Amino acid sequence: MTDFKNAKQSLTTYSVKELNQSIGLLISRGFAPKFILKATVSKSQIKKGHLWLTLTDGKASVDGVAWSSTIKSLKFLPKQDDGVVIVGKLNFWESQARVSVQVFDIRPSISTVLKKFEVVKLKLLKEGLIDDSLRRKLPKYPHSVAILTSVPSSALADMLRTSKERWPLTKLQIIPIPVQGNNENELKSILNRLKKNKLKLDALIIARGGGSREDLMLFDSEIIAREIATFPIPVITGIGHEDDLTVSDLVSDHRSATPTAAIVDLLPSREIEKSNFLTNKKRLKDYLKLFFQNQKNFLSTKKTFFQSHSPQLLIKNKRIKINYIYKLMNALSPEKLLKRGFALITNESGDSIYSVKNIKEKDKLLVQFYDGKISAEVDSLNYDRI
Repeated sequence: MTDFKNAKQSLTTYSVKELNQSIGLLISRGFAPKFILKATVSKSQIKKGHLWLTLTDGKASVDGVAWSSTIKSLKFLPKQDDGVVIVGKLNFWESQARVSVQVFDIRPSISTVLKKFEVVKLKLLKEGLIDDSLRRKLPKYPHSVAILTSVPSSALADMLRTSKERWPLTKLQIIPIPVQGNNENELKSILNRLKKNKLKLDALIIARGGGSREDLMLFDSEIIAREIATFPIPVITGIGHEDDLTVSDLVSDHRSATPTAAIVDLLPSREIEKSNFLTNKKRLKDYLKLFFQNQKNFLSTKKTFFQSHSPQLLIKNKRIKINYIYKLMNALSPEKLLKRGFALITNESGDSIYSVKNIKEKDKLLVQFYDGKISAEVDSLNYDRI
């Protein structure tokens, strides 16, 4: 009793309310207005429009709350077992002496992002939606292309500038979309409307500029991945940085490292095409020149052939040959010989006598001269010695 009396005289006396107020004052003075908390959600539920959380690190736990006014601006609503990074402040409930974390912003931790990526990836792999053989070729000269990205954004500005430099003939349809947060239903609705292809698109680009891997979680959505995998025209993704890989990249027809790279991969380069055109033009010119030269040579050869085998020339050559033969035969004809003093001698049978040995005395002979014939009888035979 003595100790209690002494303590009562030396110690400060509080009511419960006063004690809780003092604790609250100490907490407000000793803690920064805002801080970052890394935790895992062990419980998540919405009551009366507010998000109530139980946050833990495996060794301790603390309550958290995001008021309905804050939920509207949150880009991520965590589920049980999600790793999170929270921007918040301490709330102390004086009436109950209870501490909680008031949430101003909440983002998924990288472990949560990678976990979701692996889960959705594995599911789509089993269904055969992630398969390189399903990837379609990009159109070589697209006439109309839709760009789905945040508007305005530096990524869009770079894409428009690059497209103008590379291939200004392609018509670009700019379609604003959410690029992060819990907006998969809105993005799904946009993709569903585009599937009807009333814009007569040749290809579709889904682009999002750089950011943390956590900011790209929307593109790990199973819902969005299925929409891309079943899209009727080629889909190109240019999401985040070169090292970032999302599920949307895996199911797209072509994955580009960045939004600007998506334009480069899809649109032809007018400088390269111009160079190719000039090269092909020269090749065609050279080919035609060689072709016509060969045809000219061919026709010239044919002309020479036909000239050397023309009927007139053949008749002329035949005529010359006949004339030559005629003259030769005329020169060697018996009449010519007879005119020169020769005579043709035949026996009574009409056989030509060309040797003394073929006749004998008293034979009757017929002697043919140039201008007539005579009959003769052999009186004697004189043989020349050879």
